[in-house]
Amino acid sequence: MRLWKKIKKSLQRRSLQFTLSLTFTAVSVVVLIVVAMGYSGRFINSAEKMAINNNKNVLNQMNQNLDNYLHNMMNISNAMYYSIIKNTDFEKDGASKVTEQMKLLYDENASSLVSISIFSDDGKIIAAQPLSRLKPSVEPAEEEWFIRANEKIENLHFSTPHVENLFVNSDNIYHWVVSLSRSVEMTRAGTIVHGVVLVDMNFTGIEQICKNVDLGESGYVYIVDSNGELIYHPNQQLIYAGVFHENHKKAAVYSEGSHMETFEGQERQITVKTVGYTGWKLIGVSPTSDITSAYTQNSQFLWLVAIFAILTLVTVNMFVSSRVANPIKQLERSVRELERNNLDARIPQSGTYEIRHLAKTLQSMADNMRQLMDDIVIEQESKRKSEMDALQSQINPHFLYNTLDSIVWMIENERYDGAITMVTALARLFRISLSKGKNIITVEQELQHVENYLIIQKVRYKNKFIYNIEAEKSVLHCAVIKLSVQPLVENSIYHGLEFMDGDGEISIRAYQRDTNLVIEVEDNGPGMTKEQIKALVNGSGEPKRTRGSGIGFHNVEERIQLYFGNAYGLEVESEPDEGTLVRARLPLISVEEAEKKGEGRL
Repeated sequence: MRLWKKIKKSLQRRSLQFTLSLTFTAVSVVVLIVVAMGYSGRFINSAEKMAINNNKNVLNQMNQNLDNYLHNMMNISNAMYYSIIKNTDFEKDGASKVTEQMKLLYDENASSLVSISIFSDDGKIIAAQPLSRLKPSVEPAEEEWFIRANEKIENLHFSTPHVENLFVNSDNIYHWVVSLSRSVEMTRAGTIVHGVVLVDMNFTGIEQICKNVDLGESGYVYIVDSNGELIYHPNQQLIYAGVFHENHKKAAVYSEGSHMETFEGQERQITVKTVGYTGWKLIGVSPTSDITSAYTQNSQFLWLVAIFAILTLVTVNMFVSSRVANPIKQLERSVRELERNNLDARIPQSGTYEIRHLAKTLQSMADNMRQLMDDIVIEQESKRKSEMDALQSQINPHFLYNTLDSIVWMIENERYDGAITMVTALARLFRISLSKGKNIITVEQELQHVENYLIIQKVRYKNKFIYNIEAEKSVLHCAVIKLSVQPLVENSIYHGLEFMDGDGEISIRAYQRDTNLVIEVEDNGPGMTKEQIKALVNGSGEPKRTRGSGIGFHNVEERIQLYFGNAYGLEVESEPDEGTLVRARLPLISVEEAEKKGEGRL
């Protein structure tokens, strides 16, 4: 734990470049070592499995070839017994007929046969091909193949390889053979007697099957019988001479499959396969040194690749870490300049894409900060000017003149009640317009201001329109910007209802929607096209005011967004001959909260 703390503290004092290089290199080296070790282990297992599978496949193929060889011997023996002996009465037909048929059978299989012969149950020769004269010293009845055939008359008996020594060979050629003997029943003058058929197959067939086997660099295959006696071995002569040794007696008792053994200090992989009918066993021998030699070469190559990869990664890590660290150092120096309020400092944009993007973002942020500071000054001036314009525009001389003229006309015509109503409404209109210099009033106050304005206009326009004001109680004490609704009503009168013959309607609604305060002004006037709506929203479609309050649509939206942000403002819905709906969307907050919000934005 203390060591880790020391390492951690030491790294904290080091540069970013050193930390990146050390970290990436350490991780890379550990990963490569783990991969190399894992690959080595897997390669050993894979090599052993491949060797086992290869040996099994080789022995299976050998077994199939040897099985074909033995089946050929059995087919020749069966042909002798069932096609020749069974169909012959040796007393009536004589041996000449049998000899002739045996010759035909021998000629068909001369490439693999050495001799075919039939013996009586007392060991006397009856017929043979191609050799027929026995050696004087030979007693067939005393031969092992003859004895085994008579002991188990129902079986076929295969001998171990030996030199053919029954017949006199004028060429003095000694043949290594494998003998197949069997007991047979022969007919002699209608009587069944026993005899023995002997088929000597050329041993070179087995040698050819075994010589073409590939079990690695020094692997080999040999064959033993059920007693462990050698039938074939590539070093058979050396074994008989005592020069070479083989563990064939012990291998003969191994079960089929793969085994590991140590013989004369050498570890070997032994694969065993049993040959059918004979009880022989194919023994495949693969020294483990053959497997490990391939593994050693592969392992050496793998570690060389790993070392080269480590050196390459160290070089690449140092290069990459410098490419990453140097631009970050430059960014760090630039940020220090920004901390000193030097917003004119230029940030170098170099390094990778992410670092360049970060530098570009920091530069943009510095530029924006400088621009925002300039904009705040301009915005303050603009807001004060807008507030002054709004106050100055609250009482338009033309509107005041027309209203007073209407009052004088009513007095002259003795319409005192109407004159009193207009004077009262005008006084209330002025009182709410002043609002003690406040820019934020309640929804209730703004709607009263609108109603006083509508009372005056309804008298002036001789009841050409009717109006309706509805407001939810929950929004009456919410904050609204002074003179934000009255200009919208004014637009409805001057541009929507002024030229109508009558039946004009203006509806004003205030309600809550989610967390917003919504105030709607709707009229049934001629409406507007999409182009007119677009021009109105952009501020380019409002005609220059010659009457009314002088506060236009665009001015109202600017003041709302100036106080509450760009998320709020005005929306217009209108179609030709369908009327116009203007919707003001503001935050649902109290007057105190609105005044604080406005001060914060100032």
